[in-house]
Amino acid sequence: MLIFSLLALLAWSGSDLFSKKGTREEDQNSHWKVVFGVGLIMGVHFVITLIGGAIIDANGGPDALPKILASLLYTDFKPIDFVHYLPVAVLYILAMVLGYIGLRYIELSISSPICNCSGSLALLLCALIFGTDEFALPALAIVGVVLVTLGILGMGIVDGREDEQLKLQRREASNRKYTKSILAFLLPIAYLVIDALGTVGDEWIFAEGLIEDYAANSAFELTFFLLAIFAFVWVKFVKKDHLFVRENGDLYLGGLCETIGQIFYMAVMFAEYAVGMVIISAYCVLSLVWSRIFLKEKLSLNHYITIVVTLVGIMLLAVYGG
Repeated sequence: MLIFSLLALLAWSGSDLFSKKGTREEDQNSHWKVVFGVGLIMGVHFVITLIGGAIIDANGGPDALPKILASLLYTDFKPIDFVHYLPVAVLYILAMVLGYIGLRYIELSISSPICNCSGSLALLLCALIFGTDEFALPALAIVGVVLVTLGILGMGIVDGREDEQLKLQRREASNRKYTKSILAFLLPIAYLVIDALGTVGDEWIFAEGLIEDYAANSAFELTFFLLAIFAFVWVKFVKKDHLFVRENGDLYLGGLCETIGQIFYMAVMFAEYAVGMVIISAYCVLSLVWSRIFLKEKLSLNHYITIVVTLVGIMLLAVYGG
């Protein structure tokens, strides 16, 4: 499972990179183009698992396959699963869309750590809502929550107080000049909150036994595919914009990485490989590396301090909060 964890980490950091590369602030349809790319590829995988599920069930079921093949080729999805999982899928997808919008207004090296803090909020919400020993927080996990909170607040303070001239000079290296700083910071915060609510919904729906793991992933992919159809109609026929052009290639690579990351993540999750979840949770660290190398993003020293504080908190939660 170690290799699958590393592949999920690599794929999701790649999704961050390519989605950011394909996004421009002046392109008001860029988030819908990302949605189309992600949803199209997820829709293809959904169809593959439907066909594979029928074949696999007729030949011994998913337990006869290695976990990675089951994640890639199998589902036990039924139409009612779509209905059951729709509220949770909507929360997750809404968070992702807001994250894609945010890419127009803020550096990836700031937005990715903020978005990746949703797990800490989800853990707190689950502890408050379900109140079971399963969600009790050990001391180091509480330290992690505090560090994540301080890191996010610190990012907002640092970015808000930075001299505008210095901010513009810092961003010239990546040829991006962001103008909506308040909106830029609020969008990944919104992602954080809504994605955490999706995790709470996941906990509830699985606790109630309304859906199984494979079916939940398929329901999520189907919902994203339906939104991709809307995105296609909206961009192509309402906004009269182009989808299938070379400059959108990075957006589709982002969608491919997102789907591949989801497949390997599911394989690790089904195998209950706890160390793998810790590894995958650190994908935003690699996103920071890519943003510095390929996007030429430069941050101030104070930015990096708040990011390090946030990442330490995330890792403490990943190790001690599960």
